[in-house]
Amino acid sequence: MKPIRFLSGLLTVGGWTMASRVMGFVRDLLIAATMGSGPVGQAFMVAFALPNMFRRFFAEGSLNMAFVPLFSKKLERGEDAQGFATEAFAGLSAILTALSILAIVFMPGLVFAMASGFVADERFALTVIYGRICFFYILFISLGALLSGILNALGHFAAAAAAPVLLNVILIAALLLAESGLFPDIPVITPDTGSDLLGARHGTFLVWGVLIAGAAQFAVLWKAAAQAGYPMRLTRPRLTPEMKRLFILALPAALAGGVVQINLLVGRQVASFFDGAVFWLGMADRLYQLPLGVIAIAVGIVLLPDLSRRLGAGDLEGSRHAFSRAGEISLALTLPAAVALCVIPTPLVSVLYERGAFNADDTRATAIAVAIYGAGLPAFALQKVLQPLFYAHEDSKSPFRYALVAMVVNAALAIGLAPLIGWPAAAIGTTLAGWALVALLYFGSRKMGEHAQFDQRFRTRLPRQLLACGVMALCLLGMSLVLTTALNTPTLRYGALALLVVTGAVSYFAAAHILGALRITELKSALRRG
Repeated sequence: MKPIRFLSGLLTVGGWTMASRVMGFVRDLLIAATMGSGPVGQAFMVAFALPNMFRRFFAEGSLNMAFVPLFSKKLERGEDAQGFATEAFAGLSAILTALSILAIVFMPGLVFAMASGFVADERFALTVIYGRICFFYILFISLGALLSGILNALGHFAAAAAAPVLLNVILIAALLLAESGLFPDIPVITPDTGSDLLGARHGTFLVWGVLIAGAAQFAVLWKAAAQAGYPMRLTRPRLTPEMKRLFILALPAALAGGVVQINLLVGRQVASFFDGAVFWLGMADRLYQLPLGVIAIAVGIVLLPDLSRRLGAGDLEGSRHAFSRAGEISLALTLPAAVALCVIPTPLVSVLYERGAFNADDTRATAIAVAIYGAGLPAFALQKVLQPLFYAHEDSKSPFRYALVAMVVNAALAIGLAPLIGWPAAAIGTTLAGWALVALLYFGSRKMGEHAQFDQRFRTRLPRQLLACGVMALCLLGMSLVLTTALNTPTLRYGALALLVVTGAVSYFAAAHILGALRITELKSALRRG
């Protein structure tokens, strides 16, 4: 696999992810305006998080991390990749169907485990209903994640990267339909109390939209895989020697994914005892996930099959080059994003979210969470670069051990600090646990050899990137003071925020170019080749 393919794949995944995240912002703006941080908004946040949590645990977080390296190496060696993929698809289908049925039956227990602070009011009953409707989303989206792994290993990144756009388009359409008043006979979901809650009609349309979106995403990915020569069909699951090997590799990755989900669970539990906190953290999560998804997750998606095939071919020098450029690109673009989230969180949240049911108090609280998460953004990005090293070497045990340590750090901080500082303890625990995990992954990777270490170019450019970020921070602070009045004027706020963002981008890239942290000519060259 040539470096040009890596760059092309990165640009493809990053571009479609950007489109998806922009549509996700539009969706979140509508959610914030129609449901706010009230019971319906909080119930939807937790209900939608349930299938996503299990998806990351069973598909993206475990099976795919074990599946993609094995599948990529079979492709490289000319072995029966089709049969291997079909068996994995059948096994995952059986597991997910059983899981979905069990989850629907035991949904009250799952909601209690996610947000026990909801038990005292109508949020609990509403979340249980929403959760039962949403949960079958995991069946479609997890099978879709496996299909995405096949496509990514084949170097067909577009369909897998574009599929999430469908989710946001369908959810936006659902919210607009709810707002329009069409289909007035559709029963509105309400809790057992029968109370009339703000945004209940929008919540009803939204949860059904999740299920429809999952089916649509699966259909698109199944067709793309079939066109790429890998049509998946349901067969009787069999525990063949290859499936045993896959599950042996997947189990530690699944446990590591479970640890990550426990971290999220701890955060939600802490937040659920503070009215509105689940919603504030959810909105902040959406904001920092934009640069994380566009850059870091895109890098990780492309890097894992690339490293696996290079290692399978014995190309250690190429492996080190791909790994180092992935780290360099990730930090060059996520470090300035982290600075912006920490320096100007209030203007970002106010202009993007504050309207309708989302008020000034929500802005202040969400801005605090955005700044805390922003401080952890480089760590979350580096995880996506470092973890593929272990999975490409078929080592899924080490990430699990490191994730356990990070879990302890997260729980100790979130639970221990909550009585002292309140709900922000959940975000602080997430951020510091993220940095702890990066440190463990970095030092743990050193045992793999020189090809698993960042090269001299990376080490030279990192301090220059940090210095360029310092220049950007000063420019952002100065410009935010100049634009204070405009940012608080309804007719000027959007233009003022755009000017603020442009100031940050221009100051960073100019400083990075002058300091030699990031050459504009290199970006242009990468774009042309991509």
